[in-house]
Amino acid sequence: MNHKNNLSLEQEFSLKKISKQAQALSQQEAQELIVELQRQIMIKDNLYRQIIKQEWGI
Repeated sequence: MNHKNNLSLEQEFSLKKISKQAQALSQQEAQELIVELQRQIMIKDNLYRQIIKQEWGI
């Protein structure tokens, strides 16, 4: 999937920087970051659900 069209120029530069930094990580560091990223995505999703429930009364 190509999501590049959904990113601003600033976001594309940031992603490129993160990509370069990720190449320097050990496998264990990368695995830990993936787990932490997934945790943060879940928290974000929960916050969105809470906001929708409050705003729309769902």
